[in-house]
Amino acid sequence: MKKKILLIATGGTIASQAGTDGLTPQLKAETLLKCVPEIYAFCDVDTVQVYNIDSTNITPNHWICLAQTIKENYEKYDGFVVCHGTDTMSFTAAMLSYMVQNSPKPIVLTGSQQPIDKEDTDGRINLRDSFLYAASDIASDVVIVFQGQIIAGTRAKKVRTKSFNAFTSVDFPVLGVIRDGKIIPYIITPKSDKPAFFLELDEKVGLLTLTPGQKGDILDAYFRFYDGVVLSGYGTGGIPEGDYYGFYDVITSWEGKGKTLVVTTQVQQEGSDMSVYRVGRGLKNRFALLESYSMTYESIIAKLMWILAITKEDSEVEKLFYKTVNYDLIG
Repeated sequence: MKKKILLIATGGTIASQAGTDGLTPQLKAETLLKCVPEIYAFCDVDTVQVYNIDSTNITPNHWICLAQTIKENYEKYDGFVVCHGTDTMSFTAAMLSYMVQNSPKPIVLTGSQQPIDKEDTDGRINLRDSFLYAASDIASDVVIVFQGQIIAGTRAKKVRTKSFNAFTSVDFPVLGVIRDGKIIPYIITPKSDKPAFFLELDEKVGLLTLTPGQKGDILDAYFRFYDGVVLSGYGTGGIPEGDYYGFYDVITSWEGKGKTLVVTTQVQQEGSDMSVYRVGRGLKNRFALLESYSMTYESIIAKLMWILAITKEDSEVEKLFYKTVNYDLIG
């Protein structure tokens, strides 16, 4: 029997058309499907249009809406394809990895770098490949399918603004590839019995990326506004020390006030290791902070929003942060 797949349309470039102010999402889910009629040969499809926005405008409320839509329809379908803008697709894929954990049914995100009704679009093949994977027996959990690559939802990052091969899998192999209409799996995720849904998020999570000479005052402002702060340092996770910068004083002043600090690195590959240099080891030895290791920016932020909606107890936050979800922590 054919698999039954739900297309969840959210807008993005794939659904855009040109206007006086530039590309704007306008096409609805049914129109997208008409561009790839070949998918009906291997699956049955229903559609739902949850919103129609440029993904630059996405908010945590949109993520909650997506997760709620999947939960409400979970028993009716064998898999889900989410059409999404590429600019924040990595964030959404990471977030859905935490909001719908251990899903035995695939949740596939895709989109395109060119609108689907353009002659030279990448949208049609991306959408076809996504349905092909969603309808396969090996598929599960949250992934991005784009330009023939199957990427775990917590490992994806957009690395090109215009080229069709827009996404890469950071520090982790792609789960497989799709070539000439055939799925070639490299890693098959074991399927669980049922998913765990989480529909609440703490929006107060912020990312502060350091630049040379930047002082601790800005970190203090972040602690005032956010429950969780991701501090992105240099190299293996180095944070400037000394009176000129004042970061140690700021962190000291916020100890015991219910704030969570995660230190990561600005370097895309190979992750953090704060034990290597004094500028990392000194900070980690002195303060109760979390280190991101191999996690991407997108996964750190999404994971903190998920965790801090559940608990702000330091020991529980740490326990959940270091729990591996959909390949987010490796090595």
